[in-house]
Amino acid sequence: MNYQIIIPAHNEEQFIGLTLDSLVNQTILPSKIIVVDDNSTDTTSQIVKSFTEKYTFIYLVEKKSDAIHLPGSKVIQAFHEGEKHIDADYDILVKVDADLIFPTNYFETIIGHFQSDDRIGMVGGFAYIEKNGEWILENLTDKDHIRGAFKAYRKATFKEIGGLKPAMGWDTVDELLCKFYNWKVVTDETLPVKHLKPTGANYNKASRYKQGEAFYSLGYGFFITAIASLKLALRKKKPLLFLDYIKGFWKAKSSGKELFVTDEQANFIRNYRWKKMREKLFYK
Repeated sequence: MNYQIIIPAHNEEQFIGLTLDSLVNQTILPSKIIVVDDNSTDTTSQIVKSFTEKYTFIYLVEKKSDAIHLPGSKVIQAFHEGEKHIDADYDILVKVDADLIFPTNYFETIIGHFQSDDRIGMVGGFAYIEKNGEWILENLTDKDHIRGAFKAYRKATFKEIGGLKPAMGWDTVDELLCKFYNWKVVTDETLPVKHLKPTGANYNKASRYKQGEAFYSLGYGFFITAIASLKLALRKKKPLLFLDYIKGFWKAKSSGKELFVTDEQANFIRNYRWKKMREKLFYK
């Protein structure tokens, strides 16, 4: 299967070379890698150019945008810029962050999953971070969720869910819409991806309410948002974030912020979330 990769990057001189090294050493190579350098002020572009000179399937796209780094919006806007340069004949489209190291068999295994079942719409491995000299699971989400840092989509799935939303919560709504359209989401614990920079390391103070706004935009409603907010705040070991998430939710609701989804999809999402909570409570 023909897979193509889009890498949004902003000031990633420390890691982008390692990421590209791991991609050019895959057992099955991508047909195209597009790096979108989004207004970097460091040597990110020069490093990528050194790869484009050696590998004909790597391309650099330069994008100018505001320097502010808000979760979701900036990275997906850069991804959209990269979409303009993909070839139409791809089978799998992959969104990759610029601070990852993949095992050499990563995409061979990903392709194997897609080939095993034509209703599999998304596939991904697991993120690991270095702590005290050891690589441990970056345990911020449930194990049935694919991290936004590395998302692989079947072409038909990507088209049906309407691509990626340029806002925080994009990497949750994509999976929920997969479920809505009866696509399967597969995570593979045998595929550890080294995440070199902690999630959210570059987010500024303006982003602190964005998670609550994202929960609202997903159509969660208040009670599911409260449960999800508490769970995430505790996982991050910052309980006071719960208050920020709730404030963000009410801020979005009071402003009449538009949802990512239709009323029908929002109803499906709420029912799905309640179902998953009941399963965890009663079937553990």
